Amino acid sequence: MLESLQALDRTVFLALNGMHTPYLDSFMYIFTSKLVWIPLYASILYVLYKNMNIRMVIFTTLMFALLIALADQTCSSLLRPIFERPRPSRDPDIADMVHLVNGKRGGKFGFPSCHAANTFALACFMMLLFKNRALTTFFMLWAIVTCYTRVYVGVHYPGDLLFGTVVGFAVGAVTYGIYRFCLRVDSIANGLKFHLDRKLVKHPYHIQHTSIIIYTGLLTIAAFAVYSIWWRI
Repeated sequence: MLESLQALDRTVFLALNGMHTPYLDSFMYIFTSKLVWIPLYASILYVLYKNMNIRMVIFTTLMFALLIALADQTCSSLLRPIFERPRPSRDPDIADMVHLVNGKRGGKFGFPSCHAANTFALACFMMLLFKNRALTTFFMLWAIVTCYTRVYVGVHYPGDLLFGTVVGFAVGAVTYGIYRFCLRVDSIANGLKFHLDRKLVKHPYHIQHTSIIIYTGLLTIAAFAVYSIWWRI
């Protein structure tokens, strides 16, 4: 059964990884990078700052940091050493057939995907924090495309991404649970002046300027979509 699933995973990977063009090489390589999304993350903090008191902004930011740390370390430090599944770019059975972008092979093991866990953890947390349909749709699509880029650049099997997605959703839900639990502790709530923002947390549809986050993300994508026309890997 396991061998059949792994064979199917390889077949799907090779089919998806084999569909490439010079333009998409550039676009996907940039999309899958981490630093290009700094404006998107900054826009989230900006919206929090425009709606919450500064103590709540700092506390929520720390929850975001905890979220990413948990998702990333669960995959890289806990699960990968257990499963020890090579990335497709380092799998001796198919490595010669893998289309790599810019020669990047990644580390030795790739199951589960940290990129999938991190992006879906953030998408899940954003969904629960803002409860905004447009924002949720954007982040879910963003996470899905991010996962696809990992197959495109040759560093993850679809199975790596699927399991990473499960980890991401679990971490996102748990972290949001921790967030809400902390706000129910009187000493913490008082220290954060939570009474000023209680309505926003319980009824987040009152949060304003959320469209800034979506526009920032779309403009970021548009910027490197245009840049990729002239820049080739």
